[in-house]
Amino acid sequence: MTEHPDLAGLQRRLAEFAAARNWQPYHTPKNLVAALSVEASELVEIFQWLTPEQSARVMDDPDTAHRVTDEVADVLAYLLQLCEVLGIDPLAALSAKIDRNEDRFPAPGAEDAP
Repeated sequence: MTEHPDLAGLQRRLAEFAAARNWQPYHTPKNLVAALSVEASELVEIFQWLTPEQSARVMDDPDTAHRVTDEVADVLAYLLQLCEVLGIDPLAALSAKIDRNEDRFPAPGAEDAP
């Protein structure tokens, strides 16, 4: 069984990859957000004309599954690079956002709980 890399390790690998190619000058927040948007749009393109039922089965076709997986990886890579450049801890940011959403959108019946 392959061990999954940790988030910090992935961010480090992405930074090393960019540094080895002298890409850091191009990895500004503006450029990274633009690249993130492009990659997210490429993911949307795969699902654009599928019915809800087809979209639920998108991973059943190996070619489409490979495309989806690659686009998800691209989106995550640019998001992690953006977080690195801006000094955002993505897991802490997500946790705080979930906390705020739980307060904003309580589950039905949650107000009645002891």
